[in-house]
Amino acid sequence: MAPRTPPRADPPGTEARRGALRLLLAVLGRGIALEGAMDSALSDVKLPQDRGLARNLATIVLRWSVDLDHIIDNATPKPLPDDARARHVLRIALAGLLVLKTPPHAVVSTALPLVESGPRRLVHAVLSRLLREAVALPDHPTLPDLFAVRWAHDWGADVTEAAARALADEPATDLTLKDAAATAHWAATLDGISLAPGHVRVPRAAQTGTLTEWPGFADGAWWVQDLAASIPARVLGCQPGERVLDLCAAPGGKTLQLATSGAEVTALDVSAPRLERVTENLDRMGLAARLVTADALDWTPPALFDRILLDAPCSATGIYRRHPDVLHLKGARDLAPLLDLQRALLARAARWLKPGGVLVYATCSLDPREGERQMVTLPDGMAVDTIDGDALPPGIAPTPLGFVRTLPGMLADAGGLDGFFIARLRRR
Repeated sequence: MAPRTPPRADPPGTEARRGALRLLLAVLGRGIALEGAMDSALSDVKLPQDRGLARNLATIVLRWSVDLDHIIDNATPKPLPDDARARHVLRIALAGLLVLKTPPHAVVSTALPLVESGPRRLVHAVLSRLLREAVALPDHPTLPDLFAVRWAHDWGADVTEAAARALADEPATDLTLKDAAATAHWAATLDGISLAPGHVRVPRAAQTGTLTEWPGFADGAWWVQDLAASIPARVLGCQPGERVLDLCAAPGGKTLQLATSGAEVTALDVSAPRLERVTENLDRMGLAARLVTADALDWTPPALFDRILLDAPCSATGIYRRHPDVLHLKGARDLAPLLDLQRALLARAARWLKPGGVLVYATCSLDPREGERQMVTLPDGMAVDTIDGDALPPGIAPTPLGFVRTLPGMLADAGGLDGFFIARLRRR
């Protein structure tokens, strides 16, 4: 009996692409957020560099999906179904070829093993044709139609164009410092720039090693937080000794900000596992807060608060630069339940304020229904407290109604911002 021929080993890089395929199947097929799919989708990907490549490829596909699909559809005899494995494989292959500049032979050799029992000949023929035609991506991604239309209606053509340009690349990493007086030191140490006191932005080109290896991480000098996400706590204006509530607190960046003020901070969230991350970050930073696991709609505080920060659950479309999967997961979502929850949380939190107390309402959404339009009818006894421009990072100003709205295109020359709505209210 002739000896059995051992199976041919996959080319180097195939395992990372197989992980990228599982990530895309989770996000686009099962509606799971990219970060939430990482552990299960990459459980068989052992090398850190392969895990990083898998995530990078999946993210590139999510950023450029409209344009990648346009290229694929122009090279196939008839359009492949949106959920076809062959389409996902071609997307990953083109992401490597056109964005990561992977050599053509490696693109083809690592794509074909992913098709398994599917149309290998079709995938090979399409890739061969596209290589011959030297296809290219446009200058910046094309937004999915739903968001292109919606944002053009809400914010205009210029903001929509800026949003598409901001989608092209993963943004720089923003850090909030425990000690704002050390801003110049940490900007120099991390080869970054500062756009506000207590903030450092580290460009992608300056980032080496894992984030936990950067200077200052182990010492608790800073934590990761987009500049726009730091504004709600900045404008809340906490003072030492005040009773402050961070509502819907996890993952805890704003809790850390409030704790650095010397206030007595209570951080409440419905998710115990997410509050564990808050505990870890407080310990690393050497800061203190009282953590409460509870549903805010059922919980009653033992005493009233001087200030409350409500970073309300929302569609999260404002963080699409960092999490492009939201453009694929949130598009068809019915906002009505979220809008009702936001109003209920706002009304309940307002009742927990002392007379004269301040409440900041914020959402990381580019949908005015979750921001400006929620301020049309305020809870009883509450009034808009116009945000002072002096409390804001340079280049960001209050709106005519006294709110803060960050949009694509703002601070673009310095790397841009996430999309946020922020309002400050005061109990009469």
